[in-house]
Amino acid sequence: MGTQQEARRRIERMHERRPAETGAIWAVARAGGGAAMGLIGWNDIDLAGGSAEIVYWALPAARGTGAVVEATKRLSRWALDDLGLHRLRLCHSVANPASCRVAEKAGYAFEGTMRGALLHADGWRDQHLHALVQGDPVA
Repeated sequence: MGTQQEARRRIERMHERRPAETGAIWAVARAGGGAAMGLIGWNDIDLAGGSAEIVYWALPAARGTGAVVEATKRLSRWALDDLGLHRLRLCHSVANPASCRVAEKAGYAFEGTMRGALLHADGWRDQHLHALVQGDPVA
C-alpha cells in the first residue's frame, strides 16, 4: 500500500484537486453520522466537456453492505442532475469483481476492457470501463 508519507502526499493531491475543479472527495458514512466507511468522489472532472470519473474505496468492514452502491447512486444523480455533467466513467481492475457489482447495481453500463490501463505496484493491469450518461436511469 505504501508508506505513511506516500499516503499523506496522496491526500494532499486530493485536496489540491477541489480548488482546481478537477476532483473532489468525500467520506462515505451512514446517514445520521457514524464512523467513515470509505471514500467516494470525482477525478478528471471536465466541466466544459461534461464528464468525470467516479472513484471510491471502502474499508473491509464496509464491503458488501451496500453503502458504496448507495453513495455511487447519490453522487451520480447529483453530478448528472445538479452539476449538469453528461458522461460519468467508472473504471476498475478486471481483478476486482466487487467493483464490477457496484457499477452494475448503480446503473453504469459495461462498455469494455481497456488493456494495460492501470498501473499497480507489480505492473500494468487491464481495466473495465463502465459509464452512465445523461438520460440513463440511475438504478
